[in-house]
Amino acid sequence: MPVRKGSLSDYFVGYGVKRLSAVEINKAVSHQHEFQGVKAFRDFFGTKPAKFPAKILYFSEIKDDVIEEQTTLTWYDARENQPNRSPEYRLYYAENTASQKSSVRDLLFVGKKRDNEVIVIITDEHSTFENQLLWLFGINRESIGENFSVHRVEKSGLLDYASKIILEKIGIELVETDDEKLGLIEKNFNSEFPRTAEFSEFARSFVKDVDPVKNPDDSLVAYLNEEETLFRMLEKYIVSKKLEKNFRDVDDFISFSLSVQNRRKSRAGNSLEHHMRFILDKAHIRYDHNKVTENKSTPDFIFPGIAEYHNKSYPAIHLTMLGVKTTCKDRWRQVLSEADRIEKKHLLTLEPSISENQTNEMNERHLQLVIPRSILPTFSLKQRGQLISLREFLDVVRLKQKQFF
Repeated sequence: MPVRKGSLSDYFVGYGVKRLSAVEINKAVSHQHEFQGVKAFRDFFGTKPAKFPAKILYFSEIKDDVIEEQTTLTWYDARENQPNRSPEYRLYYAENTASQKSSVRDLLFVGKKRDNEVIVIITDEHSTFENQLLWLFGINRESIGENFSVHRVEKSGLLDYASKIILEKIGIELVETDDEKLGLIEKNFNSEFPRTAEFSEFARSFVKDVDPVKNPDDSLVAYLNEEETLFRMLEKYIVSKKLEKNFRDVDDFISFSLSVQNRRKSRAGNSLEHHMRFILDKAHIRYDHNKVTENKSTPDFIFPGIAEYHNKSYPAIHLTMLGVKTTCKDRWRQVLSEADRIEKKHLLTLEPSISENQTNEMNERHLQLVIPRSILPTFSLKQRGQLISLREFLDVVRLKQKQFF
């Protein structure tokens, strides 16, 4: 039977958010290593001294890497031995790289998970990841000050694809098992990792209630969601079999672990391209995939094709280029140099809540984001005027091609 955890309350008991102050992070001001204004956390941490396993993460708007460290948080009442005074609760953290990187007014998020682990997240003010956290937990940016605003996570509806992307960034993978599907996976692939194109096709066979021509946005997200679920089932099964056999030595374990991580990253990008090609083929739209333009550049998609692109007599205004990236970060700039004949370029991404600074720069560089319709609400109303859905993009390409074919 399928087993799914699909609500934030399945993972989090509650959380608090605030802006970092100088006394919390600036060594020139204080060496306390304590977060201020934590009294409201009593509902989650209790009233007795305790230590909690914790993961501290730092997300930068500039760099693509994430700083992650395992540590312990100490919860205590500094006035425990002063019974005539009101309790003064404190949350102590050890020296760590994440706090060293942080700045005053960075967002601090402290989340208590149901498994008793605490997740501490620090990220730049107005950054993409700040936007994503605020959207995921429904936090009003204007309500965040230098004192913790603490909330219990209430039961809500199932998490959507954008929510899953954000949660995976902080190491939370939505759990779903289905013995019937796992049996079909084993039968079809003999408990081995298949080629990405083959597995993408297999995943689409389970998605019945979408129309890739009439509704390409929801179809794309449904295909990706199903493939991700099936792949994690297969991955968990294969990894568990490997663990049963044990490893030769530490190097063997490290090599296997890296191969799992690298496969995840490469498969995600490849599967997006495979599903996009399927939608284009169903829509009878002409294109070429991964063909060379200038300087050995290979844009993901050229419309109507590479022959027309290299034909100087073919009007450049009728050419279209589409890059596809599951997430953007600074890698979106790679798209700008991949097709010199095309001034306005397009980039399909699944990244929710990209910062306004980033989307403004994209707009200045004549790059238009293509965002699946279900992810568009994660952007501000101001940003949405610069974005188009996948269906709108395909309508533009289809109109151009009608004039020549």
